[in-house]
Amino acid sequence: MTPHVASLRLARGGGSGVVFTDDGFLITNAHVVGRDRTGVATFSDGTEADFTVVGADPLSDLAVVRVREAPPAATLGDADKLVVGQLVVAVGSPLGLAGSVTAGVVSALGRSLPVRTARAGRVIENVIQTDAALNPGNSGGALADSGGRVVGVNTAVAGIGLGMAVPINATTRRIVDTLLVEGKVRRAYLGVVGVPAPLPDEVAEHTGQRAGLRVVEVVPGGPAARAGLSAGDLVLTVGRARVSDAQDIQRQLFGEVIGTRLPITVLRNGAMVDVIAAPTELAG
Repeated sequence: MTPHVASLRLARGGGSGVVFTDDGFLITNAHVVGRDRTGVATFSDGTEADFTVVGADPLSDLAVVRVREAPPAATLGDADKLVVGQLVVAVGSPLGLAGSVTAGVVSALGRSLPVRTARAGRVIENVIQTDAALNPGNSGGALADSGGRVVGVNTAVAGIGLGMAVPINATTRRIVDTLLVEGKVRRAYLGVVGVPAPLPDEVAEHTGQRAGLRVVEVVPGGPAARAGLSAGDLVLTVGRARVSDAQDIQRQLFGEVIGTRLPITVLRNGAMVDVIAAPTELAG
């Protein structure tokens, strides 16, 4: 893994990045690149290369940069297949020391990491918690499994012996693909906050679905409020896709659903109710 990870130096700081394509694209954290557009990447063999920022998405804390020449790409894995206790290795450039490696285990899965820009806030769902030692400069580096597959992008040091990583999964791959093409990510907004909750036995037996998302707050005047959703509703499906946690909703809230009619099915007072919401664009 070490040859695929670079130390990134920018005008306002630095971090790490991981080569994920054979034509020189690296994934890193949005907070690593900040507002800078260029910098210098240093690989573990001492090779240096100028890079440009292709795009950044502060609300997932992911960014893509590009160098003209880079080592071959690392293999991306799937964080959704991780289990607690599994061995992981963090590779990055703590304190500017390129190619540093620390080992640990997956301490927990499914953590939430609040992030915020000047105009919007969001929670990154399914964040990986690890006890692999992380220090300033590790941000943007690789969290790899024992097979050498990148399963996360190290993003935060939460405390002594506690680190967080944005997972590499279908949702984050889609974000990265969008950054490659458009340089930014447009998101739809519903204005609802919820927590996972089990379905009543009779409903679970009828639908084959075991859990939904219990609405705990509806933002006044937002799309969900205008659609008639209210606190206490148990969301079963959004866009005809089953919902069991917040990520199931967030993975649908990309640019193409802005302004469309999005069907939502909820369980309310023991009855299934269908509503139609029209998501607006999330300002960020």
